[in-house]
Amino acid sequence: MDVEQFKEIMRPVIEMCGNRTFDGELETELNASFPPESLVFRSIEKACHSAIVAGWMCKHGEPGLKFGRVVKPADETHAMSIDVVDLENVAGPHHSHPKGEVCMNMPQNPEAKFDGIGAGWCVNEAGSAHSPTVSDGRALVLYLLPDGEIDFSKPG
Repeated sequence: MDVEQFKEIMRPVIEMCGNRTFDGELETELNASFPPESLVFRSIEKACHSAIVAGWMCKHGEPGLKFGRVVKPADETHAMSIDVVDLENVAGPHHSHPKGEVCMNMPQNPEAKFDGIGAGWCVNEAGSAHSPTVSDGRALVLYLLPDGEIDFSKPG
C-alpha cells in the first residue's frame, strides 16, 4: 500500500465530497452510500491499517494520539487534504474548520465512539469547532479538509 493506491481507494468518497457544501445533507449521503459494512468503507479502513503498519500513516505523536497528513490538497482531490488520526480515550487538540470537515470514524473496538458516534461519517460545517474526542476505546478517524484548512486554537 502506497499513497497513490490509497488515493485510488479514496476516489469514490473524494468524488462525492468534491465541490460540495459540507453539511448534513452530505453526511446523510455519505452514510447511505458508504456505510461501515460497505466495500468502500472496509477497503479504506484496511488501507489505513496497512499504511500504519508500513509507517507512513499516523507517524507523528505518541500512543493514544497519533496523527498525520496523508495527502495534501490537489486538483485530483478537489483541493481537499486527507488526514488520519489514531486516538484512544482522548480529547485531541481544539480546532476549528474554516471550510468544514468530513470525518470517517473507524472504531477499533465495538464500543469506541468519535464525538459521540460509532462507525460511520460525520460532517462538521464551515466555521464549526471541537476537540475531537474518542471515548470507550480506540478509533481511527480519517478527515477531509477543503484546501487543507484547519485552525488549531484553545477552547473559548
